[in-house]
Amino acid sequence: MTSTRILIVDDEPKLVRLVHEILHAAGYEILAASSGEQAVEAVALEQPDLVILDIVLLGKMDGYQVAERIREFSTVPIIMLTAKVRETDMLRGFDAGVDDYVTKPFSSKLLLARVRALLKRSQVTATEVKQTQIDCGILKINLLQRSVFLADREVHLTPTEYKLLHELAVNSNRVLLHEQLLTAVWGSAYRDDVDYLRAYIHYLRRKLEPDPANPRLIVSTPGVGYMLVVPEEK
Repeated sequence: MTSTRILIVDDEPKLVRLVHEILHAAGYEILAASSGEQAVEAVALEQPDLVILDIVLLGKMDGYQVAERIREFSTVPIIMLTAKVRETDMLRGFDAGVDDYVTKPFSSKLLLARVRALLKRSQVTATEVKQTQIDCGILKINLLQRSVFLADREVHLTPTEYKLLHELAVNSNRVLLHEQLLTAVWGSAYRDDVDYLRAYIHYLRRKLEPDPANPRLIVSTPGVGYMLVVPEEK
């Protein structure tokens, strides 16, 4: 059986060795790159199952630019490993296509938990393809291809954005609690990370709503949760 391969992108040799030891001991095959250019090339040629990416890198590209470049041709899950934890940095990363954050310093247990959770939710399971499509009015989700169309226009989503939209779609016209969505999409360890959920709802609305500031497709019940609104057929 082919082992899961993880690409570490960082220009600090000590950190690369630390992450390598943690993940290798857990049974993962490790690739490494020290610059943004090397990282993009490695994703294209080696097709890893997950990328761990730092913000500050050697070369002309920073971590955000690397994520944006990767998202032009790949949906590989990306964890940003960084000491920066400001909301603006987090939102910029999500906008670039990052799926999760792990802040430095970190414990080996936390890093492994985040890696395993992201790998798990990025995989296509057999239960997800029992039906081939979910129709939500003008919004259609092709489950076989994991593609999303809005009024016949394809909308490109990151793996986590897709997972969140899928969860809302299979429960359309029903308010899902913040905790429900966080647990279903990110796992039980994330059930209190409401900022994650708000950020992803923000970016889904930007991609799907004609007027994201006044959403009509993904609506919120303040302090409670979110609902995907699907008009009833007459």
